[in-house]
Amino acid sequence: MPYSRRAFVTSLIVGGVSSIGCAESLYGQAPANGDEAQRTDISIAGSVALERGWSFAYDPDSSLLPTDRAVANLRWESVRVPHTWQAMGGDPGYVGVGWYKYELLMPQEWLEQFLRIEFEAATHTADVFLNGKLIGRHAGKGYTAFAFDLSPHLEHETADLMVRVDNRPSDTMLPRNNSYDWADDGGLIRPVNLLITPRVFIERIEIDAVPDLDKMEARVAIRAVVRNITDQEQAISLDAVLRPEQSPVTHSVEHIQQKIAAGKSLVVEVPAVTIASPTLWHFDSPNLYIARLRVKSALGEHWYEENFGIRRFEVRSTAFYLNGEKVSLMGVERMAGSNPDLGMAETSDWIRGNHEDMKELNCVFTRVHWAQDRRVLDFCDRHGILMQEEVPAWGWETFHETSDELQHALEQNGLEQLREMIARDRNHPCVVAWGLCNEVIGQNPRTRQFAHALADEARRLDPSRLLTYASNSLDSNPGADMAGDFDFVSANEYYGSWAPGGLPQVRTYLKGIHDAFPSKPIVISEYGWCECQPSIPPGDESRVTIVNSHTEVFREFPAVTGAIYFDYNDYRTLVGDKGTGAMRQRVHGVVDLYARRKPSFAALRDQASPIEKLSLTKADAGNYKLQITTRKQLPGYTLRNYQARWVVYGYDDLPMHGMLQALPDLHPGDSHTMVAELRFEDARRIVVDILRPTGFSAATIERAV
Repeated sequence: MPYSRRAFVTSLIVGGVSSIGCAESLYGQAPANGDEAQRTDISIAGSVALERGWSFAYDPDSSLLPTDRAVANLRWESVRVPHTWQAMGGDPGYVGVGWYKYELLMPQEWLEQFLRIEFEAATHTADVFLNGKLIGRHAGKGYTAFAFDLSPHLEHETADLMVRVDNRPSDTMLPRNNSYDWADDGGLIRPVNLLITPRVFIERIEIDAVPDLDKMEARVAIRAVVRNITDQEQAISLDAVLRPEQSPVTHSVEHIQQKIAAGKSLVVEVPAVTIASPTLWHFDSPNLYIARLRVKSALGEHWYEENFGIRRFEVRSTAFYLNGEKVSLMGVERMAGSNPDLGMAETSDWIRGNHEDMKELNCVFTRVHWAQDRRVLDFCDRHGILMQEEVPAWGWETFHETSDELQHALEQNGLEQLREMIARDRNHPCVVAWGLCNEVIGQNPRTRQFAHALADEARRLDPSRLLTYASNSLDSNPGADMAGDFDFVSANEYYGSWAPGGLPQVRTYLKGIHDAFPSKPIVISEYGWCECQPSIPPGDESRVTIVNSHTEVFREFPAVTGAIYFDYNDYRTLVGDKGTGAMRQRVHGVVDLYARRKPSFAALRDQASPIEKLSLTKADAGNYKLQITTRKQLPGYTLRNYQARWVVYGYDDLPMHGMLQALPDLHPGDSHTMVAELRFEDARRIVVDILRPTGFSAATIERAV
């Protein structure tokens, strides 16, 4: 795993590949503002990414054990993890069992520590073997992280690791059978990490950072799960230090003394820290803090650190409020795994590039259909995208005529996925809502039973976040739909594409929802244009029409406080109606599978901009006037610390002159005029961008000179 902090560096050899584990003193210089994960398990060695040195083989016989005869005769190939066998160059049509193997080469000092192996996701079921012995199973949960202990099974400095991965659908897991609409890529689809710690260590932490906006202070409470894997009781002391990521100012917690029974875990409550005048997290100012904890025992010390943000996201009547300020939000959903060359085994560069595109689309609010890669959430934390993360209960068939036994199995699987998602992702400030399910027919009693079971558990585990579910069953008798049972109503709307009709039907639909739930905010959780039915003609111009016309109708309803366009990309899916093999897809996005932009990209960028009008005129000789009007709603939020960047293009249409001008705070519906003196003899055109504090452009205008 990469680190952005420095303190000590130890060269490691894992599977013949040299790696570096490192950490930085929290009291030292502020780290660079990188995009990679900031969660680290730090000890003598640290956390080592197992990327190279893997071998993979298909197993059409679906062998259960690595000692089975068929496994000995498999044809192995070298691969790099993350990996899926269903991307281009593999076998996109293969659904079944695949095996991975890895030779662990460990220095003696590692054997004196405690080793675990963490899989950030394996689709959908993984059985992990060490030296031929099963050490753990993660069944039917293809998008959540899991870890198994290695040390109890290690005797020598070498060990053979084998992982059996099965991506076949199941009647008792979510998503259920083939009811879902995305890629079913099998494999070790996200990073695998070797975690090396002392035998008393911090396994994870939970952070609640809540601002008191009246007192202008924040209360930060931390719970640390400390584990003792020895056969004796251990006395420990735990301390913590908090600070803004870009500041050396620290807030400390003195040593907490505890005892942990042999072979047990203990939740240690860290006394709450009050931070005066905190820097709050906002999508336009994604300020992060670092929490660094240390546990000391007779067996050594273990440090654990994680980023968090201080922010309050809440519902008041029919509106969202972020840090006490009313906001209405727009964004776009991305379907991961859609690059045919990568599939679900996405690289950091691809994830970063897609999300930079989303920021160019003025996306400040998104949702996803399943638990996301940690690198996605890290980007959203650092660059400002609010996230609704969901349990992958998708489709009307999921709870259709389920028996009591099947219903129980699906609920248990959903609860397990919810628990693992919250345990891993609850400290991310970008995550503001947990989604319980999508398009499962919200007037079905079985569906309501499932959603409420998950909602009760989510409130127990993380009462600070909002809950919702995305409904496509609100067009008839909406008051009977469970959409009104949760914190806000999420409504999918596809009139003119998946559903017949047009703008009059959109208005009737929204009026019916608001009449049924007059005190609830409404989020258009999906809308868009899919070329997925024979009656729908090809052509991006229809997508442009939907973007423009439907968004304008949403603005007629004050209770519509959010809209998420579906979707960013044409996406690979097991039920795709276009393309073959690794390119089987639905044509739904404003970019194609390789992120090539369509004309609808510009239309969505304009509609999602907080700038409603932008005009550039010549005032007098050498002076130009820029007039800015912000939107009142959808999106509607205060623009703070924005700038106008003026660039004059001259010789050979190259940038020759430029300047930055700060904008005053602009509230929804405000107008502002500014003048710039641009005296440049060979000027040919002028381009002005309105820049967010994060550096992304919110609106652009140009004119010839």
